[in-house]
Amino acid sequence: MTTTSWNHSSRLYAVLAVCLLLAAAVAPAAAVSVGETDVPDSAAVGSEVSVTIQLTELYREPSLEEWELAGSTELENPTWTVVFFDQTGSKIGQESFGGQEFSGATVAASDDIDQIEVQLRGTVPSVTEYTYDPHQRFTAATLEQVPPGGGSNELASEEVPYFTEDSQSARSALDAAASAIENAGNPNEASSTFDLAVNAYESGNFDNARQLAQEAQNQAERAQQQDNRNQLILMGVGALLVVGLVAGGFLYWRSQQDSNDRLG
Repeated sequence: MTTTSWNHSSRLYAVLAVCLLLAAAVAPAAAVSVGETDVPDSAAVGSEVSVTIQLTELYREPSLEEWELAGSTELENPTWTVVFFDQTGSKIGQESFGGQEFSGATVAASDDIDQIEVQLRGTVPSVTEYTYDPHQRFTAATLEQVPPGGGSNELASEEVPYFTEDSQSARSALDAAASAIENAGNPNEASSTFDLAVNAYESGNFDNARQLAQEAQNQAERAQQQDNRNQLILMGVGALLVVGLVAGGFLYWRSQQDSNDRLG
């Protein structure tokens, strides 16, 4: 009876294993790999930035030897340059596009296209919503593969933190306050004030955010100083207790010696 149950379970596992293998065999491979990218770590509103994204292994899906590249960005007044390279790394052509969206750059194995470099330049847009954690971001570039039959596959999407002079100043004050609060062990008063500072930052009230952040930092530093004082007091009390115990032990020992001398 036990053997029959085991055989049934074994057959079930075997069927499941075969199904998984078949699923893996028919699952489409990733169509394109993203190579090196050059994206700003952060950017100021109104500044001009550039983004570079390399695409390699363009035909990893064997049945897709020709497709179109499309892209979009939140940069203002963008210019796109799509550069094509062959297997030797030599440039064999390029196309230029304008606008926040482009499409129609044909990628074909028959044209000896082996790698692509997408170069983008544009102006950082205004901030639509401020967030402290995570830092507010805009989409610098999104690239998609468009097969002949329609649909699309996202290949790359790059987001960049952005800021204004005022928001950056307020964020610096918040960062300093957050560090002081953490070092002080997250005292309640300072943490509550910090939350108010974050709310002011995310509302775009940067002057108030800076003031509250400074207040939170001061509260945290005072709390840490008080904690340090308390530790020194406790250490002093502990030292006095030790001295008292040693002195008491010495006096007790002397009294015992005196008693022994009188008895002698």
